[in-house]
Amino acid sequence: MEEKNYETPCGNYSCNCLKGIVCNAQNCTYNDGECHCHATQISVGPKCADCSGETSCATFKPKTY
Repeated sequence: MEEKNYETPCGNYSCNCLKGIVCNAQNCTYNDGECHCHATQISVGPKCADCSGETSCATFKPKTY
């Protein structure tokens, strides 16, 4: 993971994100709301996929509100 520093209108903050991973799953526990993944590692599958449309993030965990 890489610690990144961000400047926002509300001030600066840092996060530990998986470098190079963009996550658009806003309902995932590991998504910080800024498209950054905070899981310690990810798993993508299934292994029998033949194209990107057949893959998914197996690390996805729904947020609880």
